[in-house]
Amino acid sequence: MKPLADCKLYTFVDSAYLHGRLPELVAQQLCDGGSDMIQLRAKKSSPEEIRAMAEKIVPITRRANVGLVINDYAEIAAAVGAEFCHLGQEDFFDAGERNVSALLAPHSALRIGLSTHSPAQGRRALAAGADYLAVGPVFATGTKPTAPPVTLDYVRWAAANVTVVWFAIGGINLSNLGGVLGSGAKRVCVVSAILNAPDAAKACAEFRRRLDPL
Repeated sequence: MKPLADCKLYTFVDSAYLHGRLPELVAQQLCDGGSDMIQLRAKKSSPEEIRAMAEKIVPITRRANVGLVINDYAEIAAAVGAEFCHLGQEDFFDAGERNVSALLAPHSALRIGLSTHSPAQGRRALAAGADYLAVGPVFATGTKPTAPPVTLDYVRWAAANVTVVWFAIGGINLSNLGGVLGSGAKRVCVVSAILNAPDAAKACAEFRRRLDPL
């Protein structure tokens, strides 16, 4: 895959938004649309089901030179050869982890992204050695309905203070993208605005077009 610093569009194969489509077909559409990274997120699936999905997606992302991120399961990410594992605050800090390097000891090639929802969490994730941060949810989102929006204030803070690659996430669509970019973001994660679109590849390509000049 391209260097992480060159990645701008981070998309999802999220089982909650597949609407009957096969995960691997959605992954292909996201690759065709110009995604740089794709996260497999299946909150209601078993680890065995997630691994089976990942094994079908890996050849697609590799062919397209796109990074694959497995949500929650570092062991699955390492086993299938994914480049990244993404963890929430509850999956990392609340589970007793303090440093990414300790988590990675058995999976040395894997890189870790962490979700953050405030400057304090952002600082803690940086200190833990995360390879990238997710900053959000910027806006209210059905993907995380109970999470209060962090607003563009946190995006501005990240632009001024975060020293690793970071992606704005949460309720981002083509209508509000300009405000997110205007607040200092250069990279975004997009879920429903692409997966709920009539043509996922076309929606992906439009985000790509808006991000490429940055």
